[in-house]
Amino acid sequence: MRDPYTVLGVSKTASEAEIKSAFRKLAKKHHPDANKNDAKAASRFAELNAAYEIVGDDEKRKAFDRGEIDAEGKPRFQGFAGQPGGGFHPGAGGFGQGFGQGGGGGFESFSFGPDGFQRRSAGAGAGGSGFEDLLRGMFGGRAQPGAGGRGYSTEFEPEDFGSQATGQDLAASLTISLTDAAKGATQRVSLPTGKEIEVKIPAGITSGQQIRLKGQGYPGPLGRNGDAIITITVAPHPLFKADGNDLRLELPITLYEAVLGGKVRVPTLDGAVELAIPPGTNSGRTFRLKGKGLKAKGGKTHGDLLATVRVVLPDSVSDDLKKEIEKLRDDKPYDPRKDLG
Repeated sequence: MRDPYTVLGVSKTASEAEIKSAFRKLAKKHHPDANKNDAKAASRFAELNAAYEIVGDDEKRKAFDRGEIDAEGKPRFQGFAGQPGGGFHPGAGGFGQGFGQGGGGGFESFSFGPDGFQRRSAGAGAGGSGFEDLLRGMFGGRAQPGAGGRGYSTEFEPEDFGSQATGQDLAASLTISLTDAAKGATQRVSLPTGKEIEVKIPAGITSGQQIRLKGQGYPGPLGRNGDAIITITVAPHPLFKADGNDLRLELPITLYEAVLGGKVRVPTLDGAVELAIPPGTNSGRTFRLKGKGLKAKGGKTHGDLLATVRVVLPDSVSDDLKKEIEKLRDDKPYDPRKDLG
């Protein structure tokens, strides 16, 4: 990674406030949410975060300025003065040889790879020494028996560098249909990093709830990614409206179905069912269809479908219908608003 001061555009003598101000300005400018069409925005944002991890932390900044850690926060190994054998010397595959063991005529070699520091001893006295304690004291490593019991390895754990070793979480949104929310589904979502992944939608999820995808966030300075937080939005349905675990539906019925009664087909998320409308049904009456609502998240129960009938007249009213209604008005008048005062 580039020099963190260069990444943030500040000098090495910048104050803490100046560094923080520069980071906030650049983070706002390069945040992936504000640059959804820029595939490189995520990498720039990650680089900004990594730079601020170094110079935004007082102890890490001092360590970097002293040359003890590099731009990624990793220790720089520069050898140890005053030791027999001359300390570390870069060599093929690692750190060469040194630290001759007095009296035994043997020698030791050191390398650094995926398994951390490796110490290999040839000749007498290949057991442990104060060297491991020195490394542990300097780097917070953990000494463990090496291959074949011939030496020791000092490994570096992410927690040795503090809780900020993990990358930042990222936020993304996903809009799903009411059917998918009710029954569950698998959908693909595009992350601000430009990566596309599949998300398993649990049955019963509602708008505003979130799904956490482990390790799919921004990378940290030690390679540990943050998480992706997916916020769910359930799109409006043309027929149904969610009310908790219940669904509400406006059910149109004819004038003669309201007066005479009859069986009507009612749509549900699982297919149409028949509902018996009793004679003399008023517009606004609500019928409950048990178990035809949404599944409760994490449970086996379902809500209900609440169908509210609405009496609908034909598109054009015929003269015969008008005459019948006029006869009803004249022979059997009634006032549905008498209780309104």
